[in-house]
Amino acid sequence: MTSVRVLLLPGWQNSGPSHWQTLWETQFGDLRVEQHDWMQPLRGDWITRLEEVVQQQDGSVLLAAHSLGCHLVAAWAAVSGSLGKVQGALLVAPPDTAQPDYPPQLHRWAQPVLQALPFSAALVASTDDPYCSFEAAAKLANHWGAALHNIGERGHINAESGLGDWPQGRALLLNQK
Repeated sequence: MTSVRVLLLPGWQNSGPSHWQTLWETQFGDLRVEQHDWMQPLRGDWITRLEEVVQQQDGSVLLAAHSLGCHLVAAWAAVSGSLGKVQGALLVAPPDTAQPDYPPQLHRWAQPVLQALPFSAALVASTDDPYCSFEAAAKLANHWGAALHNIGERGHINAESGLGDWPQGRALLLNQK
């Protein structure tokens, strides 16, 4: 019997050494989906890369996405032929693509996929994320059919949020099975 593999989906510019995703990679052996270009993220390229990695897995997967990685999950789920391998997803701090100061490098992501995900998902948002209001995150959770979790004032829920290896997030992810 094969175990469930956790795939880490960082956002724009990847996740640094103190980010909870990197700590999970080190501590639990999770697999980071490496993208060809972290600075100029092309939506089609990122979708293709995620599809390749999911297809390479022998068993089921859980997706642990941060920031732009959340939009990757939604866009990938709309076109993937490998959805049956996904047991669930943790979507953390998705950015609001409608913000007026949305970075120009992300213009291919400006029109988010807003359809229900075909697997269990939890969306974690903070009340003071500079890239997405809690209200906008709640709308994304509703569109994606994800359970919304308010983490309070934790910024962009990244290394600067002081979460360390974030055991609460890990528990939410594993509850998606």
